[in-house]
Amino acid sequence: MKIWYQKIITIEPILQELNQMDLSDEERAHLSELLDSSLHHAILDEILSNLTEEDKKLFLKMLHEDPENEKLVNFLNEKIDRIDERVKKVADDLVKEMHQEVKEAKKVK
Repeated sequence: MKIWYQKIITIEPILQELNQMDLSDEERAHLSELLDSSLHHAILDEILSNLTEEDKKLFLKMLHEDPENEKLVNFLNEKIDRIDERVKKVADDLVKEMHQEVKEAKKVK
């Protein structure tokens, strides 16, 4: 499933790093899924932390109905200042942290 925020985040560097590691396809897939899940939760946390209770319910309903819908971006832009920048920062910080952990794991092997 594609999510609206995937247009503004970059995870390719860590995926390239995973591809260079001595991992089974199953391990690589698991780590990729873990990255996606961690990003999703971190981004949702940033969004939900900045919405009112009423707006949270509306956002989650819209997200559930159509996670790719551009109306989500419009809604969030109306409700949260610089949401694109916030989402990108959260994602960049998490990817950077995970990238460092992957590099450390490579050294251990």
